[in-house]
Amino acid sequence: MAEELFKDGKVSGIGEYLDGERHGRWTFYYRNGRIKADAGYSHGQLDGDCVWYREGGGLLQNGAFRDGQQDGFWQRRHSTGELMDEGTFDVGRKVGEWVTYSADGSETKRKTFK
Repeated sequence: MAEELFKDGKVSGIGEYLDGERHGRWTFYYRNGRIKADAGYSHGQLDGDCVWYREGGGLLQNGAFRDGQQDGFWQRRHSTGELMDEGTFDVGRKVGEWVTYSADGSETKRKTFK
């Protein structure tokens, strides 16, 4: 396992390198020690399921990458924890139906991307 550090010496990331590039699962941290993200890498590019958290705790967003681009189902959340929006990416582009929600959880918009 390798560690990446902030300038003050606190751990900013833990994971593995392959041929000098991030590879496999990586966990990133805020300066306060809380987890910022858990992300998959393949040969230096984001790849696989990834989850981001808010600095104060709680889920921010989750989704997947393929070859460094958003790919597959994604969700983002309001600071209240309620769903903000959800939909699918195909090689970095929004596709299909995306639904947006207000902070109280009620649906505010539906949009279809081709």
